[in-house]
Amino acid sequence: MTDAKEFNVGDRVRVIALPAYVKTAEPMPMLRPPNVIQLGEEGVVLDRRPGGFWGVRFAKGAFLMDSQYIEAVSN
Repeated sequence: MTDAKEFNVGDRVRVIALPAYVKTAEPMPMLRPPNVIQLGEEGVVLDRRPGGFWGVRFAKGAFLMDSQYIEAVSN
């Protein structure tokens, strides 16, 4: 496991790598193809989830992202 990055709710993050699939951040999560988000796309951290995942709101919806796929956007 990679070293987990820490973010705060409301932080802007950028996608730095695309996973094999993305999981929606809904009460009944669904797997979606990774092309629903783009490399370099920015989103806002909604919450922390178990297993090192972060709920992130992007233009096409909210998805669960592992910390290895996102980085903080510097202001």
